[in-house]
Amino acid sequence: MAKVVDNDAPKSLIIEFKTPSGEVWATLTAEGREFKTGSTGFYANGKVKNPKNGLPYQVGCNIILVGSKE
Repeated sequence: MAKVVDNDAPKSLIIEFKTPSGEVWATLTAEGREFKTGSTGFYANGKVKNPKNGLPYQVGCNIILVGSKE
């Protein structure tokens, strides 16, 4: 199977964290990336704080294009 390439993908994505009621906790930017495995996609990491009490959550996010690994 040939490696999948998405030439229409943006250079970054904005990830928004919000509660089911719509309260926004934070946004992170996921930058385009080629992973060590050879796959392509987006990667983001950072901290998201609970706006009610300030407690931080560590976030790591890989968004992989299916079929992009050779």
